[in-house]
Amino acid sequence: MASVNSPPNLSLAADLRYIVVEGPIGVGKTSLARRLAESFESDLVLENAEENPFLERFYRNRRHSALPTQLFFLFQRARQIEAIRQTDLFSPVRVADFMLDKDRLFAELNLDANELNLYEQVYQSLEIDPPTPDLVIYLQAPPSVLRRRVVSRGIPYEQQLDEDYLERLGNAYAKFFYEFEAAPLLIVNAAHIDPVHREADYQELLRAICRIKHGRHFFNPAIETFA
Repeated sequence: MASVNSPPNLSLAADLRYIVVEGPIGVGKTSLARRLAESFESDLVLENAEENPFLERFYRNRRHSALPTQLFFLFQRARQIEAIRQTDLFSPVRVADFMLDKDRLFAELNLDANELNLYEQVYQSLEIDPPTPDLVIYLQAPPSVLRRRVVSRGIPYEQQLDEDYLERLGNAYAKFFYEFEAAPLLIVNAAHIDPVHREADYQELLRAICRIKHGRHFFNPAIETFA
């Protein structure tokens, strides 16, 4: 067995051409996607939430601003997916911090029945055909951890998020990935590890990623909780 300090053999992951990191806000998906893109020397595709002009209003009043926020994200992600499809998906490797399926998850969580019906009509009219990832990495953590991390990164409008919403969001993600079978899946307990700032954590996770070829896997290392 390789030691914690031995580097992973990235050649074992030669079939991983399109990797997606997903999970609720505050769980660290964008930071991990950046590190993976560096390790694999790959293109990085980010959802760029800060470009959404409705997002700050959504955090202040989720009910009032949910629909325009969601439609902006839908159009933005559709453009990004189309850009991926129009290039050669087999070269280079790509790492993304979102998958299109997540868009509907948020729509179902935040829109009322009439808004969701309108959203579905718009979604169907776009005829989006997203590529299937070679691996999806789903990061999960309890609401208290997500809330602490959201607070610590200090983005003012995100401070409106409460644990109740984060719990409902986490449950929606858990349900989605419980039923997910479209691609190989690695479920990571991100509550007690920090693969962005702790090199040992990252290398251990990277070795797990390189070993995956198919199926559903869990990454839950027995290490101490850190603040």
